[in-house]
Amino acid sequence: MAQSTVNGRESKYVYWSRIGRKACQYALVLFIALTINFSLPRLAPGDPLSYLFGTEVNSLSEEQRDQVNSELGLDRSILSQYADFLAGAFTLELGSSTKFGKPVTEVLADSLPWSLLIIGPALLLSPFAGILFGAYAAWHRAKRRDIVLLVLMLTMEAMPVFWAGMLLIAIFSVQLGWLPSYGAVPLIHPGNTLDYGLEVLRRMVLPVITITFSSIGTYFLMTRFSMLDTLGQDYMTMAEAKGVRPRRLLYGHALRNALLPVYTHFTMSLGILLGGAVIVETVFSYPGIGRLLYESVIARDYPMMQGVFLMITVGVIIANLLADLTYPLVDPRVRTRRALEAAR
Repeated sequence: MAQSTVNGRESKYVYWSRIGRKACQYALVLFIALTINFSLPRLAPGDPLSYLFGTEVNSLSEEQRDQVNSELGLDRSILSQYADFLAGAFTLELGSSTKFGKPVTEVLADSLPWSLLIIGPALLLSPFAGILFGAYAAWHRAKRRDIVLLVLMLTMEAMPVFWAGMLLIAIFSVQLGWLPSYGAVPLIHPGNTLDYGLEVLRRMVLPVITITFSSIGTYFLMTRFSMLDTLGQDYMTMAEAKGVRPRRLLYGHALRNALLPVYTHFTMSLGILLGGAVIVETVFSYPGIGRLLYESVIARDYPMMQGVFLMITVGVIIANLLADLTYPLVDPRVRTRRALEAAR
């Protein structure tokens, strides 16, 4: 009885020590990321004055420059600005945008739903199609179907995102006239809520297809490579020798084990895609976070850039945390290893 109590205390200690190490790692990553987020806008060439006044910036007097810098909060030392940025990052007081003239949090709240509207479907479509075609190609390895799919996916993987978007615009908007090529909402409200919703959906199609095309190749290649490795394992040969049906052999045995690295990539992409849609949203003039970041960089809008970078950073960290928490549910070997560590 006493021994089991001691073992229980040791297992709790191992559990909480692992949680503590993870918390320290994420805190360090967050601090480094915040420091980089603060530094990057200021290391880039140009400044807000050049955007606000254009060619007339050289005609400003020293007093006028100091007045504008004071209004923008740029007259203080870098350390003072850095301290205010860190405090604002934790209190969500990120200042006001010099380009939009509104609080950064308000602009982010307006843009985030539009990004999620196109990233959400793409996050579902690209893994589903990539995994399905990757498993099919691996099952028919070295055959014509496998080679055709491999060449097609490699071509899609190598295709620049902006070029794919412009190609889709040329075909479906210019030539066929089926879909709009820019914006998220119609210029003139149709007057009917249903028609308005349909117009929003029509403007989603090309950005979603572009994001899906740009990421489906990675899922295909990862699934195919992992499946080929899994199909060569001894337990697969044993299952085949026992007469397991091909469909169950493919989906119940091979694909289930081959999905582990694909799942890790999926969780990592949850945060990265939020900022990775910059090119797509710029090509289609879509009013999301990516387009907002592009406009902020052009305007040298320091508060806005810092806010977008902060959102992307937090998204990536949350995705990593989600992967750490859910991976033991996907891979039983992780649960077994942790149980053995706790039992020592």
